Formats: sequence, C-alpha cells, structure tokens
Amino acid sequence: MPAPRPRPGGRTARIRRQVLDAVLAELGEHGYDGLTMDAVAARAGVHRATVYRRWGDVGGLLADVLDAASDDAWQPPDTGSLEGDLAALNREIQDALTAQPPIVAALIAASFRSEKADHAQRRLWEDRYARCEVIVDRAIRRAELPPHTDARPLLIAATAPVYHQLVLLRTPPDPGLPGRAARTAALAASADAFTTPSSAGDT
Repeated sequence: MPAPRPRPGGRTARIRRQVLDAVLAELGEHGYDGLTMDAVAARAGVHRATVYRRWGDVGGLLADVLDAASDDAWQPPDTGSLEGDLAALNREIQDALTAQPPIVAALIAASFRSEKADHAQRRLWEDRYARCEVIVDRAIRRAELPPHTDARPLLIAATAPVYHQLVLLRTPPDPGLPGRAARTAALAASADAFTTPSSAGDT
C-alpha cells in the first residue's frame, strides 16, 4: 500500500501533506495507541485547532491517510505473464508489510480499532483490487486464462498467503512465498478454478 502522494492546491494541500506525513511518522513510531491529535499537530508544525477542526479525531486522520493513498498513480506490475505479474505484486506486498517503520501493518491494525479507518481501508482495498484486475485482463488476452475468469477471487487467492504469513501468523518473511503463491494461483486459474459457474457452463 503506497503512502499518499502530494497533490497541487496551494496552502491547504501543503497543510494536508504535512499533517498526513506526521500521522504516518507517529503511527510508525508509536502505533495506534500512541497516536494523538496533539502529537500530530506538533510534528506537522500546524496549529492544533486546525487539526481538530479539519480532521475531528484520530479516526479522521487515519481515514484521510488511507483515502490519500488512492490519489496516487500506482499500477500493478506488467512482467509479460500472469505468474510473473502475481509474483511481482506479492513481492511489493511483502516489502510493504516488512518495511520499517511498519506503516502499512500499523494502518491495517488501526482499521480494527477505528470505524472511520475501517471504512477508509475498505475503500482502499476496493481501489487496489480494481487496479489489479488488469493483470487478469492481460492474461486472458494472452490466452493464459479462460475467458470470463473472475479477477477478484483469483487476486485474493494469489495474495492471501503473504498477508496470512506476515499479518496473522507474524512469521519472518519467506523470500520464496511470493513466487510459490503466485504459481499456485496461476495454475488453479488456468484450470478454470476462478471462472463463474455460468461462464464455465457457457464454454
């Protein structure tokens, strides 16, 4: 999950950028429990009244951080094959989840503690899954996959092992896992595992 990128817009955009950068820094250093409006304001060099007026509370800050991530220009990798694309995507995910400070992991954890952050996290997942559907579209055009392969369950199957290992089990990263998970999902997809029943019946 890439961090939000700055956008033009003068002083208002600059203040937002400073505050969101401060949120990410505080979250990475202190986690959700140590994230406070006052600390963010101080770190950003912005008057605390401005932060309270615009974002309301910690949940509002986290939601804006997550929403800002959808403003970036990130696109999924294009390696020329389905397995390669999925493996490269998994490596990006693994790198993000193991980066220091642990910003992405902290944002995921915070989404379980804040309703606003939870809703924003869901919006971000929808955005990322929508962008990644091109991986499946390309594979269909290359005849690697059956027509009408359902992109969402395929993408979930390919990436879930990385999240499971690093977020749920909290085990050390396995350099080989991104490729193995991608290979397993690609093989299953090529065998019609992710075509919808109606689509499979029409072929």
